[in-house]
Amino acid sequence: MSSSEFPDGFFFGASTASYQIEGGAREGGRLPSIWDTFAHAQGRTLGGDSGDVACDHFHKYAEDIKAMAEIGLTAYRFSMAWPRIRPTGDGDFNEEGFAFYHRILDELEKYGIEPLVTLYHWDLPQPLEDAGGWPDRAIVDRFVEYAKRTVEEFKDRVTYWTTFNEPWCTAFLGYSSGAHAPGRSEPAASLAAAHHLNLAHGLAYKAIKEVHPDAQVSIVLNSHLPRPWNVADPRDVAVAQKIDALANRIFMDPYTAGEYPSILLESTSDITDWSFVHEGDLDAIKGTLDLLGVNYYSSHMVRFNDGPHLLSGEDGHKSTIHRCWPGADDAEFMPLIGKRTTMGWNVDPSGFHAHLMRMHRDMGLPMIVTENGASWPDEVSEDGRIRDVDRYTYLHDHMGALLMAREEGADVRGYMAWSLMDNFEWAYGYSKRFGLLRVDYASQARTWKDSAYWYQETIRNRALTPLDALESLVDTPPLSY
Repeated sequence: MSSSEFPDGFFFGASTASYQIEGGAREGGRLPSIWDTFAHAQGRTLGGDSGDVACDHFHKYAEDIKAMAEIGLTAYRFSMAWPRIRPTGDGDFNEEGFAFYHRILDELEKYGIEPLVTLYHWDLPQPLEDAGGWPDRAIVDRFVEYAKRTVEEFKDRVTYWTTFNEPWCTAFLGYSSGAHAPGRSEPAASLAAAHHLNLAHGLAYKAIKEVHPDAQVSIVLNSHLPRPWNVADPRDVAVAQKIDALANRIFMDPYTAGEYPSILLESTSDITDWSFVHEGDLDAIKGTLDLLGVNYYSSHMVRFNDGPHLLSGEDGHKSTIHRCWPGADDAEFMPLIGKRTTMGWNVDPSGFHAHLMRMHRDMGLPMIVTENGASWPDEVSEDGRIRDVDRYTYLHDHMGALLMAREEGADVRGYMAWSLMDNFEWAYGYSKRFGLLRVDYASQARTWKDSAYWYQETIRNRALTPLDALESLVDTPPLSY
């Protein structure tokens, strides 16, 4: 197999998330999530945007899935909304919610597209947050109940189940920095949340296997690649290791070794005593993964700095570093090197390759790349084309890095582009565009970007499409619906 060819059975897909695309916030029995509450609080999201309507996928799902089939996707990763399936979090299950996802699965089945379902992509039912949220241990049982009943409902239709998307974001952006819902800034609570997410996965894994023994159960981790600014400076190396423990090993070591790394416990000892970890918890977590989902966007450089410092984003927002990284006040993230996306993230395919190889070595599991993509300005040309060269170059280079990792032994079984379509980008509202399909939010019309055509050709040939081949592939005007 050459370095530009994908094997038979490799999943080519795209990803979405329920709150980012569905809309229908008050339809079909759905009740508010923490993101509904957060987005409607003044000053929480750019422009006061919310996911009330989003991409109106609640009504346009059939057209969107038809577009997936036209692109040639063989898999689709999406999340089911807990507040649509069990609206209050611990009360009755909602048959209308189940029916909606059955309709989505009907359409996917029609086109032979494999569903990869995420049970939790950040939209916690608001009543569960009111009761304490992820820092409260009682939420673990609520998630296990939700997971077991949902898998039971769809076990004849779905094989691939993910419990959590990016638990780091749930724990540390939601409960430490407050940048994401529910918007709390409580470092000790964020560490408890991280443990309860791990425990909820471990117990849900066992519950899922009881009702669906053949299920392939994963967790999706977002990649942090904290390289030391100066590898010759032991202080820079030490803070990079500390960030690695907070970013990666807190969600890796319990599954492989049944423990939290000592560097994590030591660096956070003045924040919490970790008494929320009960006897038997780590045994319940260890070994509860069939495969691993990997989300990757960019890499990081970090150095030691024991003085006051601020982290400055491309939008001018400034926040103290410890708000995202409890116990790492001596770590400073340095300006990213290389081309930047509109999120301010650097483009670093070498980091993607390095991270896949690290996960291969340390986790020893089959992997699916569950998110990879980039936000660019996406200007519409006079002829209607969206010539997003930066995006399909990004996809080309990162898929090439994936192939290199496969050749070196990493068992990577699929690639999900983020995202199928432009969508509600959390606190950034509708200001960032990641999609293969452009969404006009006023009309809800979708238009194929050049990246969609590039991906279509790559899937058709099971090989990377040369970057200079696109002009002959694109219809003018582009496809839209």
